[in-house]
Amino acid sequence: METALVTGAGGFLGSHLVDRLLADGYEVWGLDNFSTGSPRNLTSARSHRTFHLLRRDLIRPGTLPKTRTIYHLASPASPPRYQADPVGTLLVNSLGTLAVLRQAARAQARVVLASTSEVYGDPEVHPQPETYWGHVNPIGPRSCYDEGKRFAEALSVAFGRTEGVDVRIARIFNTYGPRMALDDGRVVSNFIVQGLRGKPLTVQGRGDQTRSFCYVSDLVEGLRRMADAPPRRVRGPVNLGNPRGERTVAELAELICKLTGGRSEIRHIPRATDDPEHRRPDLRRARSWLGWEPRVPLAQGLEQTVREFRERLGNAP
Repeated sequence: METALVTGAGGFLGSHLVDRLLADGYEVWGLDNFSTGSPRNLTSARSHRTFHLLRRDLIRPGTLPKTRTIYHLASPASPPRYQADPVGTLLVNSLGTLAVLRQAARAQARVVLASTSEVYGDPEVHPQPETYWGHVNPIGPRSCYDEGKRFAEALSVAFGRTEGVDVRIARIFNTYGPRMALDDGRVVSNFIVQGLRGKPLTVQGRGDQTRSFCYVSDLVEGLRRMADAPPRRVRGPVNLGNPRGERTVAELAELICKLTGGRSEIRHIPRATDDPEHRRPDLRRARSWLGWEPRVPLAQGLEQTVREFRERLGNAP
């Protein structure tokens, strides 16, 4: 039986990955300290006899299980959450990544590092290819996450060169879907919760900044293909996201307002510091190396997400 360790297993993305691995017949160890994830996200997984929960902090993980593959997703990912704990965010992306890489070296495991489009900062190139080095404020309020992930990438590549660890780096663009935390603080969850509660949808600035939105099942498929690709097929970081899902924030607000009942007004608030102007992945590597691109249209994915949020909030259809 194939085996995998998923760090950050209780998070939005981690829990969907755990479910997919279990459905694919894996024995899965899920590690999380639940600082931002939720045990509720693992309700289905915990009914499987091949799932094992490790309630630990990755900064001090103790002995880790020997598995063939490690998916390293542990880190706060939403701006409000990583800005609330900047030191912890930096440590999990440095010391936590070090623990994963040392375990991979001992176990001869393959590592899929969940990096982020935030390594590009507020990009001066659009769309963003993996060869772009980024435009990042190294001491701004977002730097704990941006620079934490940039360091995690550098450390992973160094382990690949010096220790022979097989590391694949996935640069993940905006991903959405069921199980996002209601107080996640990112634009999709903010708008859905505000719309279902009949409150104003708060758009930062004029709302002309763009984001590219990828549904969670598509993103998980990309991570699986990253792990399963033959050695030397993946020769550097790979963008995972949905270029066809690019929308202005104002357009997204109008769409979610309709999907949540149309009771809310749009209210404009000041832009956050270092908020990127544009985000869209260049997917040439993902298409060529992995044969992957997203399939779920934005409207379809948002409908499914709104339905699940409505159930959690207890709203009638």
